[in-house]
Amino acid sequence: MANAQKSPVDAYRKRMKRQGLVRVEVQVRKEYAGLVREVATALGDPERETETRDLLREKVAPHATKGLKALLASAPLDGIDLDRPHDLGRDLGRELEL
Repeated sequence: MANAQKSPVDAYRKRMKRQGLVRVEVQVRKEYAGLVREVATALGDPERETETRDLLREKVAPHATKGLKALLASAPLDGIDLDRPHDLGRDLGRELEL
């Protein structure tokens, strides 16, 4: 027989979902547990959220993968000489003399 009444846990999870929150479980060394809690608290604080998020993305998060064209366009090429002499290669018609 199905229980028509929602459990308090289900109601809590639904309320958190409406607020855009998700539960995340991580495993870290005991000495880092306090730091991870502090980071989570800072991300949840509206006054510190933006600064904390930007700092973490800069230092920890991997950079977004770009295509080769975008990567080359963003490369600092000032002062680099990209001209090189035209090389026709070697003459393959000649026999090597020993």
